[in-house]
Amino acid sequence: MNFNTLLRHFREGTKDVFRNGWMSVASMLSIVVSLSLLGVALLLVLNLDRAADAVDKQVEISVYLNLETQQAERDLIEQEILDMPEVQDVTFISKAEGLDTMRETLGEAMVKGYEETGTNPLPDMFKVQVIEATTVPFVADKISALNDTHTSQPIYQVDYGKGTAERLFQWTQTIRVVGLLLVLALGVMAMFLIANTIKVTIIARRREIAIMKLVGATNRFIRWPFFIEGVLVGVTGAALTLGILLYSYFRIELVASDWSSALFTLMPLEDIWLWFSILILGLGFLIGAWGSTISIRKFLRV
Repeated sequence: MNFNTLLRHFREGTKDVFRNGWMSVASMLSIVVSLSLLGVALLLVLNLDRAADAVDKQVEISVYLNLETQQAERDLIEQEILDMPEVQDVTFISKAEGLDTMRETLGEAMVKGYEETGTNPLPDMFKVQVIEATTVPFVADKISALNDTHTSQPIYQVDYGKGTAERLFQWTQTIRVVGLLLVLALGVMAMFLIANTIKVTIIARRREIAIMKLVGATNRFIRWPFFIEGVLVGVTGAALTLGILLYSYFRIELVASDWSSALFTLMPLEDIWLWFSILILGLGFLIGAWGSTISIRKFLRV
């Protein structure tokens, strides 16, 4: 196909968009509604997944040491924990820091007696953060097993909220799976809804296609203007959808910034707008091209 022929097809496809008037508008509105539902679901799932990640990261492993554990052995234990490939970070909290935390949490009266007598019943401890939250139970068992390699058994207790943590991981995983299934279902629904709308516009012009076939036009010659028309309608509808979604998300982000918490904050628009735009526009292109190609196929068999 030479450039002039391609330019002719593009010109005819563009004219057909305006020539069909309300049918083109109906197709665009169908795309806007369908892709808006899909886009809202996708943004919701992304933010729920972000919240689930934040919840997962709150799960830490607390490693309490025996009161008589010496600094050299404490340092050795810390290094052994850090050497575990699943561990991201280890923070040492001394018994003095633990007493300060108790004062902030429970009040001065709860620690006054310990300070007056110069005693501190709290042990030194490590706060361990892992790379992947679901490995917390496994890492906790590995840390507990370190006692077997030390004759003094310096680790008194390893705690991560067993039972509660597992249920938490199950809930966050369920959120991710349900969200993914929702997006996939809406994506399939959007494709068929839009394709059927485009099909209606082509059915309305079946006589035009039949006449072109009877005067000797090839299938390719007939198909290209319809293909370009479908792509233009799809991309235009996707662009309108994108403008609505990005502006709405921007406004919601401004409002949400006043009440967002550490566990739930919206993903910044600047972090998602580029790939989200490519995704929505790409879907509009693919759906428009696919809908027009599939819909016109049966009418070319004349």
